[in-house]
Amino acid sequence: MQSTDLREQFTAIADAWALAQGIVDTVREPVLVLDNELRVIAASRSFYSTFKVRPEDTKDRLLYALGDGQWDIPKLRVLLEKIIPEQGVMEGYEVEYEFPGLGHRTMALNARQVFYEEGANTTILLGMEDITERRMLEREKDQLLREKDTLLQELQHRIANSLTIIASIILMKARTVQSEETRLHLQDAHKRVMSIAAVQEQLHASGVGSIEVAPYLSRLCEALAISMIGDSRPISLKATGDGGSATSRQAESLGLIVTELVMNALKHAFPDENVVGQITVAYERAGPNWKLSVSDNGIGKPDGVFAQGKSGLGTGIVRALSQQLGAKVETVAGPAGTAVFVTHATFPTRTVEAA
Repeated sequence: MQSTDLREQFTAIADAWALAQGIVDTVREPVLVLDNELRVIAASRSFYSTFKVRPEDTKDRLLYALGDGQWDIPKLRVLLEKIIPEQGVMEGYEVEYEFPGLGHRTMALNARQVFYEEGANTTILLGMEDITERRMLEREKDQLLREKDTLLQELQHRIANSLTIIASIILMKARTVQSEETRLHLQDAHKRVMSIAAVQEQLHASGVGSIEVAPYLSRLCEALAISMIGDSRPISLKATGDGGSATSRQAESLGLIVTELVMNALKHAFPDENVVGQITVAYERAGPNWKLSVSDNGIGKPDGVFAQGKSGLGTGIVRALSQQLGAKVETVAGPAGTAVFVTHATFPTRTVEAA
């Protein structure tokens, strides 16, 4: 009776071992089965074919003694001898090595400790994935992205310089024409070209990709104050904001809107060039919603009007850019000045209170 039980037990163990070996051989990636001393119990066919080793040179040998010692890595020893027993799992540990017959490869190792109901012995399943090509493609992609960023920054810088040259030519022409109306048109064109150059320059300073809006608008207002106000008028221009980011394209549209509205405030809100004035650019954000406002403490205007030029160019530019951003434009005027709100989503309407 005892021999029958032993025979049945041996058959069950043999069947279980055959099943385990079959599962290991089915896995496409190289797999090793290690005992608690990190000695090889079994290896998958893909392990033998990938690393070009023979079963007789692999089974019953310590992991660190395989091949020419390519697995004898101090950090890997710590992981398998300490971390695996403590945590039971290891995910995505990368090994770079000059493997015989393979060349320089990057392997991602995954290990898991297997416990059994009876006995203190455990085994470790060690899987290997060749990620050399993936890492190479990632490095190439990162390099291409860096080159793209460099080219974009160079392009933005060249555009800003070219616009500055064009603005200088326009201004020179404005000084030579006889017609006062033509001179005013050329001066207005000069300011708009300079404003676009300022936007491009600040985009260049902010880099590419996602741009923090508040610092970007702050730097833009500093540039506009220097180019449009200078020391000739007692008007201050400041920007406030509470964070939020935008794409480079969105930031460019926001910058052009701010520039147009600042130009309009300087042109219409302070007819007395000696009066002390204040223009404030504010940006606030709540999740996906945002609001941009440009307000002044000037003489005020009729509601719904924020560009008084005969051609209405400023009005058209602001409304077109706002429409591209999916935002609406609203003007609020009062005795204390005028405020223009460009809103994406719904915010409570503000009013300009009397001083």
